[in-house]
Amino acid sequence: MPARSIASLSLSFGLVSIPVKLYTATESSSDVRFHLLAPDGSRVKQQYVSEKSGAVVERSSMKKGYEFEKDQFVVFTSDELKALEDAASHVVEIMAFIPEKAVNPVFYDKAYYIAPDKRGGKPYSLLQQALAKSGRCALAKWASKGKTRIVQIRPEEDGLVFQQLLYADEVRSLKDLNIDVVDISETELKLALQIIEQGAQDSYDPAAYEDEEKKRILAAIDEKIEGKQVVVQEAVEATAGGGKVIDLMEALRASLKGGGQDKAAGATRRKSEEPEAEKEAAPARARKPATRAAKTATKEPAKVRARK
Repeated sequence: MPARSIASLSLSFGLVSIPVKLYTATESSSDVRFHLLAPDGSRVKQQYVSEKSGAVVERSSMKKGYEFEKDQFVVFTSDELKALEDAASHVVEIMAFIPEKAVNPVFYDKAYYIAPDKRGGKPYSLLQQALAKSGRCALAKWASKGKTRIVQIRPEEDGLVFQQLLYADEVRSLKDLNIDVVDISETELKLALQIIEQGAQDSYDPAAYEDEEKKRILAAIDEKIEGKQVVVQEAVEATAGGGKVIDLMEALRASLKGGGQDKAAGATRRKSEEPEAEKEAAPARARKPATRAAKTATKEPAKVRARK
C-alpha cells in the first residue's frame, strides 16, 4: 500500500521555500496486541472513576487541572488551555546547520520522512545534496499539535529524515548516576580492543535481525488456534550482581580464544584465525537478511500476521 502523507509543510531554507510532505518513518501496527476480555469473552471498556466518591465520571464532564500542592489543583478551561498552545504552522524554519554527528542520539524522539511536494523536487534535491556534501544537518523549529518542537533534518541516500528531538530537560544526565571511573591497565585495554576488532563490522544491516519475541508469540498463537497447549519455558536464573568475582584478564583472554566471544560480542572469529576447513565453509554460514516470521508446513504465519 502506498505511503500516505500526514502533513504538508514548507521548509524555509534561506530565501528558498521547499514544499514537502511529511510521512511517518516507523510502523507500530506490526506489534502483536492482546485484548483485555471479560470472563464471558467479551471486550472490556475503560472507565474513569472519581477517587473521592468512586462514581464513574463521563469524559464530557471532566476538567483539567495542575497540581501545585498536594491535592491542590488550579483548573483551566478548554479555551484557556487552547490559548496556551502554540499556533500550528506549516512553515518549518531552519535555524542553523551543524555537524551531522553533533546531536547525541539520546535526544532522538520520533522520526519522520519528508519528500518533495509539487514543484519542490529541485530545491529538495539541492538541500539534500548540499547537506550530504557539507557533512552537516539542519536544525529547525516545527509548531505542531500545540507545541513547538526542535527537529533535525539530515540527509540519507534516498532522501531527507525529519527527526524530532527532545529538549534538554526531557533527557536525564548520565552524571546523575555517579558512575565511578575505574583505572584500567594498558594490557586490559589492549585485549578489549582486540575483542572489538574481532567483532567489528563496517555497517549496520537491520534486515539481518528479526524480532525473535514476536516470532515466538505468533507461533504460540498458531498453536492455541490449533488447540494445542503452549509449553511454558523455564526462566533462566540470573546471577545476582556482584555475586561472582571474575578474573577480568582471564575473561578477556578466554574471549579472544573464542570461548566467550559469541556471548560477549555476538561476532565470529576473523577468517585469518579460522582453520582452513572453516574458511572453506564460511560462505555457507554468511548471515542472510532475515525474513519475517519463518514459515512451517503446518502453520499459516501470513494469516496470523494480519491479525491486530
